[in-house]
Amino acid sequence: MFQTLCPSRRNVRVLAALIAASATVGAQQRSPAKFHLQEASIADIQRALVAKRITSVGLVELYLKRIKAYNNACVNEPMGILGPITTIPHARQVNALSTLNLRPAIRKVWGFDERKARSMTDMDDNNPNMPDALEVAAAQDRQFRQTGRLVGPLHGVVMAIKDQYDTFDMRTTSGADVQYANDRPPADATFVKRLRDAGAIILAKANLAEYATDGARSSFGGTFCNPYDTEREPGMSSAGSATSVAANLVTCAIGEETVVSIRWPASVNSLVGLAPTEELVSRKGMMGAGLSMRTGPICRNVQDAAKILDVIAGYDPKDELTAFSIGRKPAPYLRSAAAQRLDGVRIGVIREYMAKKLFSKADEESIDIVDRAIDDLRNLGATIVDPGPEGALFQGCIARYAPELLNSAFTRQYRDLFPVDAAGQPRSDYLSTLLDLHAAPGRMPPTLTLRSLNTPAVEGEGKYMMNRYLQERGDANIKTSADLISKARFYEDSNFPDRKQARQAAERATVLDTSVRLQTRFALQNLLLQCMGEQRLDALVSPMSTVPPRKLTAPREPNANGRSPIGWSLIGQQGFPAITVPAGFTTEIWDRERDGNGGTRMVGPLKANLPVGVDFIARPFDEAMLFRIASAFEAATRHRKPPPDFGPVPGEP
Repeated sequence: MFQTLCPSRRNVRVLAALIAASATVGAQQRSPAKFHLQEASIADIQRALVAKRITSVGLVELYLKRIKAYNNACVNEPMGILGPITTIPHARQVNALSTLNLRPAIRKVWGFDERKARSMTDMDDNNPNMPDALEVAAAQDRQFRQTGRLVGPLHGVVMAIKDQYDTFDMRTTSGADVQYANDRPPADATFVKRLRDAGAIILAKANLAEYATDGARSSFGGTFCNPYDTEREPGMSSAGSATSVAANLVTCAIGEETVVSIRWPASVNSLVGLAPTEELVSRKGMMGAGLSMRTGPICRNVQDAAKILDVIAGYDPKDELTAFSIGRKPAPYLRSAAAQRLDGVRIGVIREYMAKKLFSKADEESIDIVDRAIDDLRNLGATIVDPGPEGALFQGCIARYAPELLNSAFTRQYRDLFPVDAAGQPRSDYLSTLLDLHAAPGRMPPTLTLRSLNTPAVEGEGKYMMNRYLQERGDANIKTSADLISKARFYEDSNFPDRKQARQAAERATVLDTSVRLQTRFALQNLLLQCMGEQRLDALVSPMSTVPPRKLTAPREPNANGRSPIGWSLIGQQGFPAITVPAGFTTEIWDRERDGNGGTRMVGPLKANLPVGVDFIARPFDEAMLFRIASAFEAATRHRKPPPDFGPVPGEP
């Protein structure tokens, strides 16, 4: 019988502090209550462990039962894993986890096929220094019996890691079906080692959009699906991480975000997803790390996300970007994740992302849901700075500062103000025009808005960073990005991006130039900080995305007035941390279908209950503010609901 404790509100705070300090069993005796695996938080799990209602081994086995039941193919694959697919309504499968941390004999006992093996190049897998998840859990149980204390703040936390990140005990190929000499990297990513040292049990590698780009599919792991509607996409590249958490296959997972790849999967899976300040979490051990990539937790509640960040955040001498985090990490973030009120907090509404008249019918209900979330923030005591439904929070500020801060990029964008001759040389004095605009910002082109600002790509970054990673990994067979092209198999399906073509495009680069990206990042960060400073804002609120996830084999809603159907990415890419929290569910949506003439048409409304998330954004390194806002909002609204087709399995507590 699995049971846990049922403490008062005051004792919950006491228990949380005691558990965080790995207190003795005797100090934590409380009246027992039943333990439920589904939706269990870290606190729930650790209370049950301390009360001896469960063991770490038993917990891992419970998750394995759910993985066995729900982590199978969720689409039809008539030509195999690399061929075209068709969707299955109510498939009751998600295919979220591509590799399981089980030794061969145990994996076979559980009935998982060889495709889920820890390694495809070490079939014996008998290295005693490489314990699997059940062996790690057993060691935790032994230590707990001997000491009566938890091994660390994440004792018993069962996790999935996006396959983009190195795990020394499991294959790491970023979703590619490629023949490494040794498909295991030589060491853990820095943050993975920190998770293990804190007591986390790494159970699986999460499926991902191959090489962490767009599309819910990889050549090795196959297609993965949204548990709330298995015919629909589950988000961007970190969606395997998100769906494994949403379907309760693990406690929490780690994702990576370059555009919206943590927050969008969190949003469409009714989860909490944090894309932290990039310089806060080490990128060491990430395949193809870049200047916009952030590593963060995806969990079912805000406090769990804070507990994960407390462990993985901080300076790593192996990642030079984290030098910016020295002296800027509060301890712990968890202290900020138990707010009940938001009195004194000033939150600005990014109406630029909520203008219905600029988008389509597909956006409208999600905007309404976020509008209700803004009312909830106001009721919690926050001061809401709102320019109104047709207003723009930052328009005046952008008009004043964008021309000067963005200078050459700005002049290239507005050639009517800054003309060039046939040779591309200026036909006027640009400095004079910029000075005139600074004196009279009302002359700014009306098309200059928060929606029109963008993040430039880094020339050569994809090839350089991948080759640097492979060089450090030192594999005997896969040494360069060119090897990934010539020695890998790729899927072929017009419904998903062509991964081989993308790698070939990256391979053509011959120079690395970060100058434009770094200058733009500094300029936009300066601009946005000034805009927040002028209005004395502590944080921002906006939709994560306003377009519900499409069907896997259907066209996406087209871009409109700067709005991408996958969500808003600009501010996060400039170093501002953002957290997505469940805000509710749609009742009806609008889809796209092909019209037979090379275009698409909108169809709907269609009845659909799909999750919608709201974004909170803070200044760089102010994750504590995000946890304060997100926890108060979560406590007041409780919008998270598990997917109905993924309930308890037989025998599950």
